[in-house]
Amino acid sequence: MEPKKVAIIGAGVSGLAACKFTLSKGFIPIVFEARGAIGGVWTETLQTTALQTPKEMYRFSDFPWPKTVTEEFPKYNQVLDYLKSYADHFGLMKHIRFNTKVLSIDCEGCSDEELDGWTLWGGSGEAFSERRKWRLNVVDARTNDPLEEIVVDFVILCIGRFSDVPNIPEFPPNGGPEAFKAGKVLHSLQYSAMDFDTASNLIKDKQVTVVGLQKSALDLAMECANANGPKNPCTLLYRTAHWNLPDHHPWGIPLTFLYMSRFAELLIHKPGESFLLYLLAIILSPIRWLFAKIVETYATRKHGLAKYGMVPTHGFLQDISSCLLASLPEKFYEKVDQGSIILKKSQSFWFCEDGIMIEGETKPIRSDLVILATGFRGDQKLKQIFTSATFRDCMTFDDSVIPLYRQCIHPRIPQLAVIGFTESPSNLFTSELRCRWVTEFLDGTFKLPSIKEMEKDIANWEKSLTYYSGPFSKRACLAIVHIWYSDLLCKDMGWNPKRKKGFIANLFVPHGPSDYATP
Repeated sequence: MEPKKVAIIGAGVSGLAACKFTLSKGFIPIVFEARGAIGGVWTETLQTTALQTPKEMYRFSDFPWPKTVTEEFPKYNQVLDYLKSYADHFGLMKHIRFNTKVLSIDCEGCSDEELDGWTLWGGSGEAFSERRKWRLNVVDARTNDPLEEIVVDFVILCIGRFSDVPNIPEFPPNGGPEAFKAGKVLHSLQYSAMDFDTASNLIKDKQVTVVGLQKSALDLAMECANANGPKNPCTLLYRTAHWNLPDHHPWGIPLTFLYMSRFAELLIHKPGESFLLYLLAIILSPIRWLFAKIVETYATRKHGLAKYGMVPTHGFLQDISSCLLASLPEKFYEKVDQGSIILKKSQSFWFCEDGIMIEGETKPIRSDLVILATGFRGDQKLKQIFTSATFRDCMTFDDSVIPLYRQCIHPRIPQLAVIGFTESPSNLFTSELRCRWVTEFLDGTFKLPSIKEMEKDIANWEKSLTYYSGPFSKRACLAIVHIWYSDLLCKDMGWNPKRKKGFIANLFVPHGPSDYATP
């Protein structure tokens, strides 16, 4: 029998892992990458960008970082070198078609009437169908010229959540960027795409306003502060203060011990938990409160957050449950004290001729350049790749958690998997395990439950993922249930979910990528 063809869209960390594991099972992977290099979001970054996760948590399970990389949080170029080494080591590059953009995908051989009658995924519960294929509309990303259409048996979408489609805030009538006559408005996406010299020259000697308070916003503000100092201070405009950490060792305790062990997960409610575990989470809730307070008091006192009005009104658990943690750039608050960074809080803003107006102030924040570090609309990118209106509707989830079984499979879309849309403490680590799970499914190791059972499971996970995250629930995040989730994938694949030797180690020692190197 001829090997099945698997289209993998995107050559970031998820796409590389998907390519490796499909190859290992004897399938024919065809990787489509719109850029000219592997690495996904790491190919277009700020000059100061570094990992937010310690490198021992951000690695492939069977491919450690080289000993020459001694930093705990490697720089963007070191990450790219690591990914290139991985691709070379496993012979992945020859399977990647660079500068090739997939505009859309169309499922041939299934009608809406047929979809409505299914009780099993794809009608049979199988990964493949002889009469149903995916047709890919492909263009040259440099010229937009059409290329040969590709027909494959299965599609794995690794298109990333944090790229390509910027999230632009809504503005009142006549208050959008068009009202700003004195300068220029960019999204951080556009700034990151510039070469470093162009970006540096753009902000030099300018009054820059950065909108946002996550990692890109913090790094942008620091780049502007370093370039211009207090003479042309950078205004950092934000809506909600978050627990942005000075480091990952509050009061000398590794954050992974507080939130990345089985014991830590006993403190919180989990989807599908037994009554005993439900009761245990209630009994142990004071310890859950204590762990959060350890982090909160450390972050508050380390930088004197009260002095700057930067103490969040919500708890640390809410931020980590939403993957809204960001490491503060070194000497960030020193730049605030110097006057090189000005912090401004407002629930809304709008543009005027000279800059930005915010609630409660009568004078604008005068600006030469405004950079919107306001995130991305990965949901739109995911939705728009389908030609089928039915499948687009399936991928319309707005403020809800993305409706995927095991965070990979939509119950109503056959022969397709999505990797990388639900965040975790280490997106590389989690994506690699998901890619293994998908390829084991393709290889017939296990079968999916019925559509009804999958939809029930998805609803349980959505309820759980939104329980602790409050208003930030639309950022689906596995941070506090990561081991619980990994256990489910392991059980599906027939692996022993207990990844460490000994009861104590398995309960209290943090779990990382190397624990999942072998079945």
